[in-house]
Amino acid sequence: MACESWAMLKTSARLLRLLSLLQLPRDWTGAELAQRLGVSGRTVRTDVQRLRDLGYPVVATRGNVGGYRLGAGADLPPLLLDDDEAVAVTVGLRTATGGAIAGIEESSLRALAKLEQVLPSRLRRRVSTLQTYTVPVPRDDTGPTVDTEVLTALAAVCRDRERLRFDYADHSGAATLRAVEPYRLVSWGRRWYLFAWDLDRDEWRIFRVDRIRPRIPTGPRFAPRELPDDVAAYVSSRVSAAAWRYRARVTVHAPAEVVGERISPAVGVVERVDEHTCVLDTGADTVETLGAYLGLLDADFDVTGPPELVAHLRRLTTRYALDPTHPRPASAGPPSRRHEYRLMPDG
Repeated sequence: MACESWAMLKTSARLLRLLSLLQLPRDWTGAELAQRLGVSGRTVRTDVQRLRDLGYPVVATRGNVGGYRLGAGADLPPLLLDDDEAVAVTVGLRTATGGAIAGIEESSLRALAKLEQVLPSRLRRRVSTLQTYTVPVPRDDTGPTVDTEVLTALAAVCRDRERLRFDYADHSGAATLRAVEPYRLVSWGRRWYLFAWDLDRDEWRIFRVDRIRPRIPTGPRFAPRELPDDVAAYVSSRVSAAAWRYRARVTVHAPAEVVGERISPAVGVVERVDEHTCVLDTGADTVETLGAYLGLLDADFDVTGPPELVAHLRRLTTRYALDPTHPRPASAGPPSRRHEYRLMPDG
């Protein structure tokens, strides 16, 4: 009896090891699996059939280099996770409970409860340590939420390259009907955007997903167009520009490649003029933020507007020109407007 129990335990352990290998995103030949498990090819075939009997959809591929992989079944079978995978999934689920996708919080909590219940103590400690010593920035509860069904529907038409018509609410709330070729979903903070080719305007456009109401059925398939080199940078630069209160075109006396390395695409777009000069098209909600951006350039630049930015830079120039080793007396008032401008050349 003891020998039979030991044999069953050994077989079960081998099946779990086999299942763990098959869950990797690759095909395994019978010889590779036999070598990993330390058994014969016949035992591998027997174990594969045992997994199938348990409901795991093990697919056998044919050809000169045939093999095995775990396919998709009608039901989700139990998954095996290694230590790092289990920690990553747990942390991801905890983050998702406060995300911007409507309806996912409850599902994330249920999955999180199931996973944490079976986590070994050593992994529970790793997750707890990470949570204890991580300080998240409070999320903006006023941000928009995205319907899960809309998000998955948009992902599907991007995958299948199907034209899409949808009702769209613009900034003022006015509804319009749009027809597009959808390509990518881009997430930025709590916002989701659809990057698509607008068929009516014949150009790339960006749409807020929370303002989209897809019309079903979708349209015919389309031939893919050449995408911008960096879709994320393309979207972030144009989304930022749409929300800027102050805009400026700044001539920077440095190569475009150098400025591009110092400025995030979300801050602005760099246009090359010549080998030593470029133009930065940038903006922000405040002139103080714009001044900080320009300070990061570490290069000479020319600014002609807006007037609020020019005045702010003049004040900064005066402030930085003061000798820091000789602080002004505490009783002294702020420098006069005349003194601030005197140290800056006109224009």
